[in-house]
Amino acid sequence: METLGDGQPPVTRTPGAPVGVDLTLLADVYAVCRLPAGAPFPVELLPSASRPGARARSAAGGGAADSGVVSLTWTPTETSVICRADRVPAGAVVETGWRCFEVAGPMALTLTGILASIATPLAHARINIFAFSTFDTDYVLVPSVRLTAALAALTGAGHRIKQA
Repeated sequence: METLGDGQPPVTRTPGAPVGVDLTLLADVYAVCRLPAGAPFPVELLPSASRPGARARSAAGGGAADSGVVSLTWTPTETSVICRADRVPAGAVVETGWRCFEVAGPMALTLTGILASIATPLAHARINIFAFSTFDTDYVLVPSVRLTAALAALTGAGHRIKQA
């Protein structure tokens, strides 16, 4: 095990684990939402080209703005949605005010330690996170009110951050 020093409490990592990754801070504010178990996919979160009637809207020159990053997870007890704060589905229990970091991808599914390398410095800085993944990459949400501290913790741990 190797210990990294950056003025923060010691961060321990396994040799070969990533030290610094490229992150993009997305421009929008995000929300974490809960819908009842079995709730249908909120069609308003689909990209405009995928919505029912998309061909008619496209021919008429209409359509909604980009929906940003959207994640939907169904479990036997809930349906969770992560989306832009201005796109929260009706009837959802909502926690808003999150900023989203996207890990540069695509990444091989065999890589290890990516989320840990991000979560560890944030935990040492006492910043709560909400993380989710896709086939190609990982995303980490931090509270908007802690964004400055999150940026400092992540750059202090060797991560490279660009704004979207």
